[in-house]
Amino acid sequence: MNTRTDLIGEMVAEDFRTAAVFKKYGIDFCCKGGRTIADACEKKNIDKEKIIEELENLPKTDASGIDFNSFPIDLLADYVEKTHHRYVEEKTPIIQQFLDKLCKVHGNRHPELFEINAIFNESARDLAAHLKKEELVLFPFIKQMVKAKISGEDVLQPHFGTVENPVNMMMHEHTTEGERFEKIAQLTHNYAPPADACNTYRVTFAMLQDFENDLHKHIHLENNILFPKSIKLEKEFVAV
Repeated sequence: MNTRTDLIGEMVAEDFRTAAVFKKYGIDFCCKGGRTIADACEKKNIDKEKIIEELENLPKTDASGIDFNSFPIDLLADYVEKTHHRYVEEKTPIIQQFLDKLCKVHGNRHPELFEINAIFNESARDLAAHLKKEELVLFPFIKQMVKAKISGEDVLQPHFGTVENPVNMMMHEHTTEGERFEKIAQLTHNYAPPADACNTYRVTFAMLQDFENDLHKHIHLENNILFPKSIKLEKEFVAV
């Protein structure tokens, strides 16, 4: 890993422990992973040498637990669906219920809750459709390519032309979600409950923060590992 020239997304794909350093400085490693540290730091007016030093001083032992970069892409697609898609499906209605309650009880004193609620509901609606497009269209084709590669068979031409078409659509939608949660983080002051917050208020903000963290990892696995490898695999069939 070259911390000065590699793209941020590539660094996180190689070693997910680096994600914690980027998150500490508010640097997007998933939706905006196609930048170098220098580019990201210039935008935020951050000292890049400080970040590079922290990255290079990470412990040598692997604390990330799982090397997703070594996963076969059909297995990675299954992992994303069964881990991150299910997380979104399970947590979304709970957070919506809690946000509705906060708006009713605390909305007069904290009107920003209504905007937070509206943004999260937009995200919930679009994510539900997004996940189904991946599960019903993109992921099955990725698995078909892997199966064809193993068996030596041809890949049937998909109705969407090339895998880059749905990938580009998914990445665009990822960017939209990243922007939404960036706005939620701003409105919640990075998920810091106000002084008059009740337990429900605090739990809701903690759940929102967990949701954003999971979404960042989810998008990272797709944008920086699954999608590039899927595009590369499809080109192998074209080259034959």
